[in-house]
Amino acid sequence: MRSTGAIFRKQAQDLFRNRMMLIQFVIFPIMAFVLTEFVAKADSEIPNSMFITMFAAMFAGMTPLVMTSGAISEDRERNSLRFLMMAGVRPHEYLIGISGFTFLACSLVSVLFGVIGGFVNIELVKFSSILVLGSCASILLGASIGLLAKNQQAATAVSTPVFMILSFSPLVAQFNEDFAELTKYLYTQQINTVINNLTDNITDSILIVITNIAVLLVLFILAYKKCKLNG
Repeated sequence: MRSTGAIFRKQAQDLFRNRMMLIQFVIFPIMAFVLTEFVAKADSEIPNSMFITMFAAMFAGMTPLVMTSGAISEDRERNSLRFLMMAGVRPHEYLIGISGFTFLACSLVSVLFGVIGGFVNIELVKFSSILVLGSCASILLGASIGLLAKNQQAATAVSTPVFMILSFSPLVAQFNEDFAELTKYLYTQQINTVINNLTDNITDSILIVITNIAVLLVLFILAYKKCKLNG
């Protein structure tokens, strides 16, 4: 756990020094707040929660993925990851260390989205919980991309179309039932389903997101081992 703590502190320091990366945590809730206050509430035909749910789902599908893939690919490019592997750092230790700060930040932003949206009690719990679970899935996917990419440029080239698909598929699915059938097993689709129907039973959606997390965790472990074998 000592190595995990060291990686966590290093990652937190790196993020605090990089303002552009920190902006990614605040830009989505700020846009959601502004559009809700000055557009949705000014137009009776637009639901007050529309922009909250839209940007919350986009945040969960994009920010943790980009942050984690960028951090890990940077470690690969600098050979830091290779030294950690040689020192015997295990996959779960590295994952917790490198993504711990991102997870904490995403959890806080998830609650912030719920507060901005005016959700309370059980609705706030459901809203925040599904966003946190979605962020976990994005972290795992971003971690795998970072491990498999040769450098930061390659990681960005892969993560950009991936997060665009994950973020915008739920929006397209709202207007096309056939497309919704194709994307219903994506965790971002289930996030969108839950946060737009907080009064419904969310058990099935939670199970699908957890299944996504399990599959992506296996992918991360395989990618970590592959990276270790390749040196």
